[in-house]
Amino acid sequence: MGLLFVESLPDQELFRCGLCEVVIASADAIMSTNFTGRFGAACLMDRVVNTTSSQTETKQMLTGTYDVSDIHCSSCQQLLGWRYDRAFSEDQKFKEGKYVLELSRVVKHGW
Repeated sequence: MGLLFVESLPDQELFRCGLCEVVIASADAIMSTNFTGRFGAACLMDRVVNTTSSQTETKQMLTGTYDVSDIHCSSCQQLLGWRYDRAFSEDQKFKEGKYVLELSRVVKHGW
């Protein structure tokens, strides 16, 4: 197995993986805090780092049908949320390429 490359962020307010504390996202990437995930409160994020994605699946959610991929911490593989790959409804297209970060799976640093 090779070395793990971990990207860092220059920001002071960060989300880190709740298990291994690798950096996942900056507070500046928050687009909305009005989301709910599998494990409770969640945020819609513009960008995340140090994650891997699963295969895309089509899922029916409260706001419509989407193609989504689960995202995991690239260091410890903890499930962190999902990425919207495709929205089937025109009014939900703004979510494409964005991430939902489960707040119970991360810790806040510098807040």
